[in-house]
Amino acid sequence: MSDALAGLALAVYRGAGRLALPVVDLVLKARERAGKEDPARRGERRGRPGLARPEGRLVWVHAASVGETLAVMGLVERLTGRGEAVLLTTGTVTSAAVAAARLPRGARHQYVPVDLAPWIGRFLDHWRPDLAIFVESEIWPATIRALADRSIPQVVVNARVSERSARRWLRLDGLPHALFGRIALALAQSDGDAARLGSLGAPRVEAVGNLKLDGRPLEADGGELARIATAIGDRPTWIAASTHAGEELIVAAAHDRLKRRIPGFLTILAPRHPQRGDEVRALLADAGLTVASRSRGEMPGSTTDVYLADTIGEMGLIYRLAPIAFVGGSLVGRGGQNPIEPARLDVAVLHGPHVHNFADLYRELDEAGGAQSVADLDALVAALEDARRDPAGVAATAVRARAVVDRSTGALDRTMAALVPWLGEETGEDGARWVD
Repeated sequence: MSDALAGLALAVYRGAGRLALPVVDLVLKARERAGKEDPARRGERRGRPGLARPEGRLVWVHAASVGETLAVMGLVERLTGRGEAVLLTTGTVTSAAVAAARLPRGARHQYVPVDLAPWIGRFLDHWRPDLAIFVESEIWPATIRALADRSIPQVVVNARVSERSARRWLRLDGLPHALFGRIALALAQSDGDAARLGSLGAPRVEAVGNLKLDGRPLEADGGELARIATAIGDRPTWIAASTHAGEELIVAAAHDRLKRRIPGFLTILAPRHPQRGDEVRALLADAGLTVASRSRGEMPGSTTDVYLADTIGEMGLIYRLAPIAFVGGSLVGRGGQNPIEPARLDVAVLHGPHVHNFADLYRELDEAGGAQSVADLDALVAALEDARRDPAGVAATAVRARAVVDRSTGALDRTMAALVPWLGEETGEDGARWVD
């Protein structure tokens, strides 16, 4: 694809977006009915502001969902601490809840507008950011073009591109260069990510590490932790965390096998998307399992098979309830979810073979003996049986995982150092430009 054709493709994308506005409106309304959009803030998804713009400079930070929001929170705190006003946008209801609980003074949240030229234009006309920072792999053609047209610098932090995604982009020939070439700076998680970003046309790339490795351990309410731990007692317990559709059936089958061999066996299941709670509960019930749902205020009793952790922002609590966790998105082809959170809380990690979202990190964990790959249901059951027989080995695995995470910190400092040329003069907290 020539540069001219790439430009034409982007123009067609923008034009098609305008024609698709009525269809996208219907999709958003359907998502509202499914609980995936906030009806009270529907205008924000269409680029209509829900807040006034602050005076002075403004840094726009966009994080897609919960994982990216948590990863970038330390950076938001650093930015507001030096006096920058920050607008954080996210695209999901769950990430909005995390932002509401975690954002520091000097930062506010809006839902990101859908990547359609009229809505992005409306958003940018109101907010007029001086710098746009995207987290991980957020590449949206209309947004990138609109920022470039306004000469607003674009930076990607904690940037990652899997080998599979890079191959797909490269099949489009000149198109990736037309998009990635507009990114002023890409701060990659690893050398591999940096090389792939460069091959896609990003003109300036630095490998600075993974911001998720610099995050604080997830917090938990001590009183609630004690209450649940008391309800569980000494029952043998494991966690299936951040599961996707298809994995809950595997978890249910694993539990069914193990409860016949291990008296009192308890599974704690935390779906990646808590709004799937009722769906997952029904699936588990159909499998003949007794379920207690946290979202309903239920507690695990002596006959509970599965404690369904279908609430938002409580993984710090959940990971403290068992010594070993399977991290989902990895037995189905979703690329795997973040293993850093359990590793920071001294939990041994199991994962499936599909971990391309965090390939370098999982490789390092596996090589250090800090995680174990399980290929299928049989391997998962065998690993959990081994863990039950060897609690000291599970604890040693957790220690090794924590060591991998601890020696890989420093990405936040390196990210801030790289961003300084793009930021305004530091004023400190007392001179914050955005005052609540």
